[in-house]
Amino acid sequence: MIKIQPENYRFLQENIRRQSGIVLDDGKDYLVEARLLPVAMEHGLKTLDDLCTKLRLLSDISLQRKVVEAMTTNETYFFREPAHFEALRAHVIPALLELRRIDQKLRFWSAAASTGQEAYSLAMLLCEMGLESWDIRIVGTDISTTVLDRAAAGVYNQVEIERGLAATLRTKYCTERSADSWEIKPILRRMTTFQLFDLRFNIRALGPFDVVFCRNVLIYFDPITKSRIIEDIRTALKPGAYLFLGGSEVALPVGPGFSRAVASEATFFKSV
Repeated sequence: MIKIQPENYRFLQENIRRQSGIVLDDGKDYLVEARLLPVAMEHGLKTLDDLCTKLRLLSDISLQRKVVEAMTTNETYFFREPAHFEALRAHVIPALLELRRIDQKLRFWSAAASTGQEAYSLAMLLCEMGLESWDIRIVGTDISTTVLDRAAAGVYNQVEIERGLAATLRTKYCTERSADSWEIKPILRRMTTFQLFDLRFNIRALGPFDVVFCRNVLIYFDPITKSRIIEDIRTALKPGAYLFLGGSEVALPVGPGFSRAVASEATFFKSV
């Protein structure tokens, strides 16, 4: 494999940071080559240097988006980090039910929703708690149209549907379409919507929310952007709302607008 020229690697670093906010560290040539060479070949290009030349010469929005989407990590599965969902079930949702008992309305945001398993896991949890009669909306967002299309379709293969999802819930909330295809049932689909969204812009316009899951995504931003996103999330929360970050992100400074809470072996944050 022909290695990318150093000046072109630096160009990709800046291009990807500008387009998505993702910080690509030095020495990640192998990752860039593995993810972007298929994009280059799809466009009839032999090397990543050729790809950089095309990116420099053409204002090809479609190509730019493919580059960003290829560099985005879309690792997800049902009920990822189970302690978070147990904290929701045992502590957060009961507190919100008391707080919102008059209007019986709850709003959730699954940031960096990827192919939708997190949003559908939230929907299953709420249904299992008997909240179908409440006005519930779960918004899933991502910067990748490819994964959002899959999330909206709600169709998963056998490996995906079994990963993190108990057989009882699979049978209850999914329909088997074929030997290797399952579809999320309408009861969950009605509670969820998915849309394209960049975390760096106008978060407040999405809200207000009662619970935000922004897990395992801030790690890809620089410290200043991380702090700004957390502050913007705070402005999109209702009074007494909650923020869940990924396990490697809970040590981040979240500012005076949040109090740290620990329950069911999970650490999360409450707006104050």
